[in-house]
Amino acid sequence: MKHFYLKTVNLAWLMLILSVILYGVEDLVFGKASDIAAGFLGNLAFLPIYVLLVTLIIERVLKEREKLGIRQKLNMVIGVFFSEVGTILLRDFTIFLVKRDELAARLRVGPEWTKPDFDRAARFPGDYEFRADCSLGDLSLLKKFLLDKRDFMLGLMENPNLLEHDDFTDMLWAVFHLTEELDGRQRLEGLPELDFEHLAGDIKRVFFTLTRQWVYYMQHLKDDYPYLFSLAVRTNPMNPEARVEVS
Repeated sequence: MKHFYLKTVNLAWLMLILSVILYGVEDLVFGKASDIAAGFLGNLAFLPIYVLLVTLIIERVLKEREKLGIRQKLNMVIGVFFSEVGTILLRDFTIFLVKRDELAARLRVGPEWTKPDFDRAARFPGDYEFRADCSLGDLSLLKKFLLDKRDFMLGLMENPNLLEHDDFTDMLWAVFHLTEELDGRQRLEGLPELDFEHLAGDIKRVFFTLTRQWVYYMQHLKDDYPYLFSLAVRTNPMNPEARVEVS
């Protein structure tokens, strides 16, 4: 830090000395000190405006580039999450849902989808009355999967770029909470009915937040990575008819 400060000071002195030398040469060549002084004062008067304009423009450009870089890194993190965990969770959670046919129909993302379609799909989970039933799926398998992926998700939480995405972070916290709830029970069979309802509420919370993030992620793929979007459509966990093979 001290070395950088000294370099800055030396550079400033060098620029000042160079400026004095150039003004001296101009005075020797043209011999009009008054004109030189007037020009100097004119330039000096415009300097604050110049600095203001340059600072605003450069700062804005740099901030936009920084936001774009953060957004790209964040989308990469989200993409890794859905590749490793999110897509599988969506498929597994759907098993626990009661009356899931309408949900699957609303989230059957296709190549023809436009921004309004994605906007409607993102709003739909908030309007849909989710109801989960723990007896419809295997809680033990869900517990094993979440515990196997816990270290992976903890690694995601350490990524500083997630600080820019509160909704995604909240979704991860909901997943962690469900993981801890399942891990805290040695047996998942024969639990009291009230406890099953509590776990169903946790599953519902995760599925609600996860679905919205998945819709946003699919829109990102369609806009920026059509080839990845094609694969995501063909492996859509919300579409029971989806097939990875191109036909």
